Amino acid sequence: MPPAEADTVNVTETFVSLQGESSYAGLPCFFIRLAGCNLRCSYCDTPGALEGGSARSIDELVNEALSARTPLIEITGGEPLLQSGCLPLLCGVTSRQPTNAPVRVLLETNGSVRIDGVPDEVVAIMDVKCPGSGMAHSFQGENLRLLRPHDEVKFVLSDEADYRWACDFVCKNELSRRCAVILFSPVAGRLDPGLLADWIVRDRLPVRLQLQLHKQLGVR
Repeated sequence: MPPAEADTVNVTETFVSLQGESSYAGLPCFFIRLAGCNLRCSYCDTPGALEGGSARSIDELVNEALSARTPLIEITGGEPLLQSGCLPLLCGVTSRQPTNAPVRVLLETNGSVRIDGVPDEVVAIMDVKCPGSGMAHSFQGENLRLLRPHDEVKFVLSDEADYRWACDFVCKNELSRRCAVILFSPVAGRLDPGLLADWIVRDRLPVRLQLQLHKQLGVR
């Protein structure tokens, strides 16, 4: 994927849908999906964003996002932070919001890139990749220190081994003290959500079960 110019980003798509993940699930959201990813997870559900994309002006994208009149705007990927224009895009969206109708801005990131520089107004929803993803080595450990109280951390689980690994990570790093929400999400077709729910209740974990609402509804 060729690098975007300083005032552009490479975009796979923009669209409006319901937010399907995080504690904001169910709210209308304007999505900007940036192209390019440095990981190849075994369960990737957005292979079209792994590379390619088209150069779009950051100013144009900010205008489009704010014109959508949704309560949420999310920058996602791929891995958005691989592009140098991601931070200017986030800053543009947060700084140009109408004061009478503020919008919550979300950044979905895979945990392999440092999140320092993300504006304070933005909620980072950061993955910690479990062994079942094939990418457990990718987590940038410095991001634990960089988490803000309003950020959210997500674990996508393929099986019970992933669950145990994630439990250990949460406890060892006192994750519930570092961020607002911890999400445990089952890989569709690999791990029964009801079984995951039973484990969470049994172990009294300070985590939230996350099901991908958009997939249940058959929308983007």
